[in-house]
Amino acid sequence: MRSASLLGTVRLGWNSLLLHKLRSVLTTLGVLFGVSSVIAMLAIGEGASEEAQEQIRKLGSRNVILRSVKPPEDLVRGAESSRVSSYGLTAFDHQRVAQTFPGVRRAVPVRQLQQEVRLHDRVLNPRVLATVPEYVDVTGRPLSEGRFISAEDQQRFTNVCVLGYEVARHLAPFESPLGKRIKIGADYFTCVGVLLPRVPLGTDQPAPGADVTGEVFLPLETAKRWFGEIQVKIRSGSREMEEVQLHEIIAECESDEAVPLVAAASREMLARNHTQQDYEVVVPLEQLLRAQETKRIFTIVLSSIAAISLLVGGIGIMNVMLATVTERTREIGIRRALGAKKRHIVTQFLVETVVLSIGGGLLGIALGLLIPIGVEYWANMRTIVTPTAPILAFVISAGIGIVFGLYPAWRAANMDPVEALRHE
Repeated sequence: MRSASLLGTVRLGWNSLLLHKLRSVLTTLGVLFGVSSVIAMLAIGEGASEEAQEQIRKLGSRNVILRSVKPPEDLVRGAESSRVSSYGLTAFDHQRVAQTFPGVRRAVPVRQLQQEVRLHDRVLNPRVLATVPEYVDVTGRPLSEGRFISAEDQQRFTNVCVLGYEVARHLAPFESPLGKRIKIGADYFTCVGVLLPRVPLGTDQPAPGADVTGEVFLPLETAKRWFGEIQVKIRSGSREMEEVQLHEIIAECESDEAVPLVAAASREMLARNHTQQDYEVVVPLEQLLRAQETKRIFTIVLSSIAAISLLVGGIGIMNVMLATVTERTREIGIRRALGAKKRHIVTQFLVETVVLSIGGGLLGIALGLLIPIGVEYWANMRTIVTPTAPILAFVISAGIGIVFGLYPAWRAANMDPVEALRHE
């Protein structure tokens, strides 16, 4: 009997909403846009954060990266007495990190060269990196084809090179570059492998001769033999000579717990052995933790903005329901005179507000799931819709219907039946 009474109350509330279809639809729009904005903002924020964290992970969460940084011109060693500026990391720094630091599994030296890369009539200026075979294992760079630099290449000073995917696609867009002789600077190197890119590539081919974001890898000992220790840079008609033994040292730690210790030891060692600030220590794990904290704050901010939209929608529902109570004062009086109790009146108006909020919530979920798809398609921006976002948005929308419908329902139920019947 009680269930039949509740069903009749629900049917009565639904019919009351249908009497004012346009007003009901407009009322649900506030909840609709609020729910959709919650889902869309969380999806966009989650996607942006995950993409940033993924790039940091690719550097290796267990790696500590030491880099050479050129200090101001007046502080560079040798700048006053000669035309050769000397700064940055040294082979001694690499030896100290590799052999004396506890918790370091291996340390990979990297030297960057300023050299033109050419294959037939295709020319570009990527980063030319001289390194050792362990580089691939430490950085986690996968091979597309061929092989990486080997220990035998190091020992025999072999003229071989490994191309990054971007460089290989530019130099040999319609065929494999394996086995081809690539001119780097004034010498020729045989391509033995191609590395996959760090990030997804666009579909546009780079123009011939344009700068391409990519890398070419050489054996470290071969690079020392052919290119020496001093690099000459020509800029706007002026010649600049630099001596940098190593541009980067990548220290792979044995565990995540060892990363902070190795980072602190690296900073202390460099501070003692370098008279100028010509280095920096990059810790991807620290950046990852900061990115996760930023993600948490970003999510809270976006959720707060979207919650304001839902709050506005709830206020709109309360406003409409208060106006509805005023319009239906005589109807309420007649129902009370015929024996309807306060809980019947409360249930009727709560049903109407919950139907409005849940209806807007369901439509908002559908729109909120479509917006991230559109963002990915039109803006080429990664979005991630977590299962909790639609559930949370729906629960909030239903809660708004109950919270903002309680006062209008209570006001309607507490009307004096006699005064309600006199209302015109």
